[in-house]
Amino acid sequence: MKVVDNSETAHSENKIDIWGSIPFLSMHIICIGVFFTGVSATALAVCFAAIVVRMFGVTGGFHRYFSHKTFKTSRAFQFVLAFLGTASAQLGPLWWASHHRRHHRFTDQEEDIHSPSIQGFFWAHMGWIMCKKNFKEDRTKSIPDFAQFAELRFLDNYPYIPPMIFAGMIVVLGIWISGAFPNLHTSVYQIVMWGFFVSTVILYHLTFSINSLAHIVGVQRFKTKDTSRNNFVLALLTMGEGWHNNHHRYAGSERQGFYWWQIDMTHYILTLLSWLRIVWDIRKPPQQILIEGRGK
Repeated sequence: MKVVDNSETAHSENKIDIWGSIPFLSMHIICIGVFFTGVSATALAVCFAAIVVRMFGVTGGFHRYFSHKTFKTSRAFQFVLAFLGTASAQLGPLWWASHHRRHHRFTDQEEDIHSPSIQGFFWAHMGWIMCKKNFKEDRTKSIPDFAQFAELRFLDNYPYIPPMIFAGMIVVLGIWISGAFPNLHTSVYQIVMWGFFVSTVILYHLTFSINSLAHIVGVQRFKTKDTSRNNFVLALLTMGEGWHNNHHRYAGSERQGFYWWQIDMTHYILTLLSWLRIVWDIRKPPQQILIEGRGK
């Protein structure tokens, strides 16, 4: 009888699928086009806006809503959040949230799909998303609370549609800008290159940095059983996600910058949306946790 080494089996499954990762890798390669299209203030402004809008879809939608249910909203706005998040080209809301919930169940353990302390920096940052094994999960079972919605299952089954629609919108925007404002000295190609391809790749790595850098670089305000850290720079770059140690101390809070001086742009936007009654029942960190972390 042959004895199978489970650790070796698990290692063999953690192989990067180059062919399956061609779309992901192609996004990076296409960005070389910036050397041909050039850059302008207009293109950078469109790039920044494209990052912010879709970043909110990831942070406010995929993460704080679908993964942790830290606030409530209507089914219509739920779809808006799902669409914006999927437009970031990080697959669908069910796939994203189910994997993130698993990360919280097994943080920095063997079952964690992206722990830098176990699998290394590269794997935690982007290797895991290039692994075929991580696409086998049945999301209807792992995230049944949201899998009941047909429109969310549709986005999960066809995750390339929102990015294509978003790219089309950038093309239309580029045509309009280059035609209506010729003095801006930009082109459709330049707007599309920066507004879609470059912005998407930047968004990839800002998101991935929370899985990798936020478990390596920063401070631990709270004593958790993992390597999560707070990182001010990452918090600024990811609209509040860099307060990662706070988040791992109490993942049920919508607000990840627990204290007024911890800048959390996603929280500010969601607070504004609550004033407009678009979202409601925003969950906060308990007072005892705020007291626990104060002064550290």
